[in-house]
Amino acid sequence: ATLYWIFLLVGGGVVVLQFGASLLGLHHHAPHDLSGHGGGLNEGLQLFSVRSLSAGIAFLGLGGLAGQKFGFPGPLAALAGAAAGIIAAVAAAVLMRGMLRLESDRSFKLAATVGHSGEVYLSVPDRRTGTGKIHITLQGRLMELDAMTPDDAIPAGARVLVIDTIAPSTVIVALQPRILDQGDGDA
Repeated sequence: ATLYWIFLLVGGGVVVLQFGASLLGLHHHAPHDLSGHGGGLNEGLQLFSVRSLSAGIAFLGLGGLAGQKFGFPGPLAALAGAAAGIIAAVAAAVLMRGMLRLESDRSFKLAATVGHSGEVYLSVPDRRTGTGKIHITLQGRLMELDAMTPDDAIPAGARVLVIDTIAPSTVIVALQPRILDQGDGDA
């Protein structure tokens, strides 16, 4: 029982300290990975992070104490503690991965559209006399943006190239030249 209390107090103490530090803004944005493999979001679950391990250790102690309280024999209480610890470590890793995804900046930046092509949805009036609309796919999502052109009017359905940005959601576009296929032309 003493060993389970030690696990519970040490693991739980680390969890409480980390939670308190994050409330005070003392946490780091990168996960505390003890595996030595870095902490990118695409590397899977961080089961060997300080948070995951400390949650696992705390629940190992809690599960072992609960097993003893319910009258489980020693090995069965240890098995209950181990199961609770593994579940808690995986749950902590899954929660941290979700939180890190929320923290990552996936917001759309209008300047990122420059150099990308789109399709005119509503015709774009000539010489910046008004706005039309274009559809452009960027960062994995389709967006509709206001568009102006310094040139002749651009009809709906035309392919355009974003050459600049103005205002919070308006882009400057130019008619995108059609690249001839090898089979086109008289060559």
